[in-house]
Amino acid sequence: MRLHGNVKWKPLALVCLAIFGVWSSQPGLVEAAKDAITTVAKLFGSDAVAVTSYQALTAALVRHTPQLLPALWACVQSLMQQSGQAAWRVGKWLPLAVDGSRISVPRTQQNEERFNKPRKPRGKKKSRANKRSRHAQRKRQKQRTKSHYDPQAVGPQMWLTLLWHIGLRLPWCWKLGPSYSSERGHLEKLLDELRFLEFTLFCADAGFVGYGFWRSILDHGHSFLIRVGGNVRLLKGLGVVRQRGDIVYCWPDEAMRKKQPPLVLRLLRFHDGRGEVNLVTNILDDKELTVEQASLIYRGRWGIELQFRSLKQTYGRAKLRARTPEIAEIELHWSLLGLTMLQLLAMKEQTRAGEPADKTSIAAVLRIIRSMIADPSETRPPGASLPSRLRNATTDSYQRRSKKQSRNYPRRKNEPWTGPPIILTATKEQTKRAREILAGRRAA
Repeated sequence: MRLHGNVKWKPLALVCLAIFGVWSSQPGLVEAAKDAITTVAKLFGSDAVAVTSYQALTAALVRHTPQLLPALWACVQSLMQQSGQAAWRVGKWLPLAVDGSRISVPRTQQNEERFNKPRKPRGKKKSRANKRSRHAQRKRQKQRTKSHYDPQAVGPQMWLTLLWHIGLRLPWCWKLGPSYSSERGHLEKLLDELRFLEFTLFCADAGFVGYGFWRSILDHGHSFLIRVGGNVRLLKGLGVVRQRGDIVYCWPDEAMRKKQPPLVLRLLRFHDGRGEVNLVTNILDDKELTVEQASLIYRGRWGIELQFRSLKQTYGRAKLRARTPEIAEIELHWSLLGLTMLQLLAMKEQTRAGEPADKTSIAAVLRIIRSMIADPSETRPPGASLPSRLRNATTDSYQRRSKKQSRNYPRRKNEPWTGPPIILTATKEQTKRAREILAGRRAA
């Protein structure tokens, strides 16, 4: 890191203050910063305190977090591999789930301008007949989409796109943006900015589809396993590769007009207990990625939803506290890092004890860390040491006799079922155009 000549502190000191700040139980940002400064001075001495005020801490984090974040991601990922080697890969693949969620921020003017979608300027007044026509059109549209799940923002919100390791159940990296951001756009930016490991496999739900998006993943040398539904049109019998029952092609009309080659994909089908699931992957060899491995990876993708729940509910970040956009982004970045470090500490100890990674209780781990920070000088018996307590920080293992869900839960989503993809047989014209484009690329 490049620091100003007058800066006397080291980056590690700033990281300590930021992490202890997001681990603090204080409700406000100013109080949490003061608590972190006091804690770091008590644990590591006054020389380890990088800054001594909330204003100085936030200013330093706003300036240096873009430099610190990639380095910390690389460090955490290395520790993940050391602590969870058995679940590091599925076969040869490093499975990363991708999904997004919105995080609320205080309703201030600055947050609204930064995170809300810009409003369209008002035009000239329309005639009364046009108003009646528009009203009737909106009414018909409302009737057609009455049962469709269409969530709307209820205030300024930040969009979080998270990459999550499926085997270790830990965050890998992430991207932030306004509430109207594109998940696919965020992933494409991460592909450009970061270097992912060899044989990385991105697994996502039905929102991460499209020729251009899949082409971007392939151009970066990675693979994908994506769920598809009725929003995707595929072709069969195009003749680019030897025909098999599971070979399909993604080749929209626009790509054909631009003389872009078709994407050769493999279509996988299995049941998840609710219905049939259709997945596509660019891995055509069923020995490299079997149906059983694909099913295991996709079923494990559901854990990213629990990660969002842990961040919002257990960790208390459903609504951030910062009243300005810059501080809000910093708060969420370091909250995610702090949560990842908590999970990594628990995974390290529980892996030694043979405890499955999905049994970790994040609430228990957070209580343990806070109690240790509050009284670090207390003499504890061996059974109450930090490693021992982390090994026991697991969820309940007993069988429930009744359902945990409420009968009248008011915010349950009623999302439509995706259904199967639309598969059409390629026409003679499409087959001819595909061969011409591929022949031209071989000649070039």
